[in-house]
Amino acid sequence: MKELFFDLDGTIVDSSEGIFASVRYALAKMALPPLTDEQLQSFIGPPLSKSFEKLGLTTAEAAAGVAYYRENYRDGGIFQARVYEGIETLLAQLSRDPEIKLYLATSKPEVFAKQILAHFQLEGYFDGIYGADLEGERVAKEDVLAYALTESGTVGNPTVWMIGDREHDMIGGRLNGVTPVGVLWGFGDTSELTAAGAAYLVQTPSELTEILAAVGKEDGDA
Repeated sequence: MKELFFDLDGTIVDSSEGIFASVRYALAKMALPPLTDEQLQSFIGPPLSKSFEKLGLTTAEAAAGVAYYRENYRDGGIFQARVYEGIETLLAQLSRDPEIKLYLATSKPEVFAKQILAHFQLEGYFDGIYGADLEGERVAKEDVLAYALTESGTVGNPTVWMIGDREHDMIGGRLNGVTPVGVLWGFGDTSELTAAGAAYLVQTPSELTEILAAVGKEDGDA
């Protein structure tokens, strides 16, 4: 049995349009200068408050930024996204395998993650959907993944993978003793994911099934 935990933003969906729009809205509300698309990419992956703080904001100012962001996000930004090509086919294929369990582990608030998966009709592929809380007590990827592992009953299993596109996914996986797998169709690149400790890198969703099959064969031969 393999337990696969997928990240959401940059792994399942390209949510950059809604995230960028919501950050721009927050910055405008706070009378702060706009950011370029390249600068805005830093908001995809890490906890939102940390991204605001990296702009030089205080903890209180960052919290205000998060509140403004969510105001716009709830008002429509949440669904300004697209499912990556090949992802639904991948999830459908994996969900039919009796030796695989699929989960979601995202630093996005869990309530938003569930709404997004439902909107794109993907929630049925997952055995569990786990994310951050709205209070800011569970936002770092390692904390979200620890929560997800506990809730899913997979803590300590040697066959757990964390699949994501940013260093936070790789680091969160390693800190929780699971295999970190980096995907290259999202917002992270080879150097970022390798430096963060990715055990495998995949270029396309279909390549993930090939690696799973190869690893499964190695396990069977052992």
